[in-house]
Amino acid sequence: MAQGSILQRRFQAWLSGNPDESVLRWLFRGTLAVTFAVLAADLATMNGWLNPADIALTPAEQREASPGLPAILSPWLPDGNPRLKPVPQPDGVMNKPMTFELVNGGRLLATGTITPGISEAFAAEIAQHGEYIKTVVLNSPGGSVGDALAMGRLIRDKKLATEVDAGKYCASSCPLVFVGGVERRAGAKAAIGVHQVFAMSQAATGAPRDEMSDAQRISARCQRYLGDMGINLQVWVHAMETPKDKLFVFTPEELKTLNVVTAAAVPPQASAPTASPAKVK
Repeated sequence: MAQGSILQRRFQAWLSGNPDESVLRWLFRGTLAVTFAVLAADLATMNGWLNPADIALTPAEQREASPGLPAILSPWLPDGNPRLKPVPQPDGVMNKPMTFELVNGGRLLATGTITPGISEAFAAEIAQHGEYIKTVVLNSPGGSVGDALAMGRLIRDKKLATEVDAGKYCASSCPLVFVGGVERRAGAKAAIGVHQVFAMSQAATGAPRDEMSDAQRISARCQRYLGDMGINLQVWVHAMETPKDKLFVFTPEELKTLNVVTAAAVPPQASAPTASPAKVK
């Protein structure tokens, strides 16, 4: 008790001996110090899928993984926001590396997770069967951002269409592939949703990296891509506003107004047969 009284008297004496402006300045500095310490701790304990190559722009360094920004960039969204849905928990084929199957109507079914390097398998598929492929039909929980960007650009270069069948979904980085289509279709109750992207706290070598800078560069890369594809950048605003454990699912009206979807989906049975109806995986 005596020691507490001494400390209290000393504090009161310090307050009385310093102008209000000086006191406020010290308090402000103390608050900043605590804030930076908390942010540093948050960044040090962050977990994510994105590999260091997500930042690189060279083909040799396209080994990205998936979604979410550092927690300090998450928006102050109220709990229970009705527009945010839980992130799908893939199982079965959806939890495995993406596979490709060419079916009638020139439809290439792309099903599963966009794992690092899968864009190379996709490019090989296009090179082998490109003359038959008209539409890339997506059903994916997302995954590697860099691979999604590479796939989307190849789709645009080859002037292919993209589609999400009725009742299927295209989430996380998958919409980056989807918007590559010159014509983009979504079936009834097809779910197309986005959320944040983020970088791991350390590189593969174990060297520390600047997560904030990395996240900004990834974000800029995705925004530039969406602009190149002619997509309303409000799409990326929704992604940045959505925590990594949630999904912002666009309504059919939003898909049209944001230019994500350009046409109504064509029922698979109405598609014209391909010159070669072979199936490949």
